[in-house]
Amino acid sequence: MVHVTDDGIFDEPVEKIWRYIADQNAHQHSAVRFTKVLEQSDKGMTTEAELKNPDGSWHKETWKIGMNPPKSQTTEFLTGPMKGSKYTNTYTPMGNRTKVVVDGEFQAQGMDDAGTKKFVLSFLEMVFNEDTANLKNFK
Repeated sequence: MVHVTDDGIFDEPVEKIWRYIADQNAHQHSAVRFTKVLEQSDKGMTTEAELKNPDGSWHKETWKIGMNPPKSQTTEFLTGPMKGSKYTNTYTPMGNRTKVVVDGEFQAQGMDDAGTKKFVLSFLEMVFNEDTANLKNFK
């Protein structure tokens, strides 16, 4: 397992961030497609997701996502190449901006620790950049 921490600032209030997270039509990513909710409660869900591989193909994974608005969200990989990985997004309101800190333990089949950390940080950057762009148009 590799410990990874990263952070960023959204130029949006925390309330808008949570509305966006809850809107499955707006909260989209180029490398992740949520295909089926397997279990859902007021505290989160277990969902099947398809993730894009570096070669452009897709593979399926199962994630358990816990919601604790407006403070945090946890994601645990139950199946797939990152099975056992778990991280938390913590949101800190800063007026009309929101700081997000990602903190977790990651493992990736077939990758050493340095490769896993590089992959995770690259993925987090992509997701953050897509969320930032999507939030600009989200009402």
